[in-house]
Amino acid sequence: MSNQRTVKVSRSTKETSIEAEVFLDGTGRFDISTGVGFFDHMLEQLSRHSLIDMNITTKGDTHIDDHHTVEDTGIAIGKAIAEALGERRGIVRYASIDLAMDETLTSAALDVSGRPFLVWNVAFNAPKIGTFDTELVREFFQALAQNAGITLHVNMRYGTNNHHIAETCFKAVARALRMAIETDPRQKDAIPSTKGTLKG
Repeated sequence: MSNQRTVKVSRSTKETSIEAEVFLDGTGRFDISTGVGFFDHMLEQLSRHSLIDMNITTKGDTHIDDHHTVEDTGIAIGKAIAEALGERRGIVRYASIDLAMDETLTSAALDVSGRPFLVWNVAFNAPKIGTFDTELVREFFQALAQNAGITLHVNMRYGTNNHHIAETCFKAVARALRMAIETDPRQKDAIPSTKGTLKG
């Protein structure tokens, strides 16, 4: 990985131990192991479609459930993204997308503002996808938005298959994030705010 917009974060508690490395100007390469198979699959989508290279290793108390593993991984990735963005100088800042997958359509809109907020209008019709709790999808994005310092709106327009619903959330956020953190060639050195800061 290049030194440009690259950060490695370590986070350790009694519940989880996490190493999270991100390279914002990557190609979507990933090496991800959280001990939760479906979650790994979703994080791979996040990396691949955002073009953020991610190396993530999480060891969590999955003998209890997957909650701490998913939430704490979101915290670590969010912190790494925030640190890698630095002053957020030269970024596009805003982006949105409607993303389709078979019968499901989900939109994601975000502002890399330094002000964390999550609006979540996503309805699953079952409590689990395999052994994975569907409520943890929201928990991940709450942790990511809070710690990355982004305002994030996710709206599922329609859909019936829970795997597709979850996957469109991750892919839509990934694609919007990719657009928002790109360097704007018309303002490469400027902070895109009349306040002169995107630190909250």
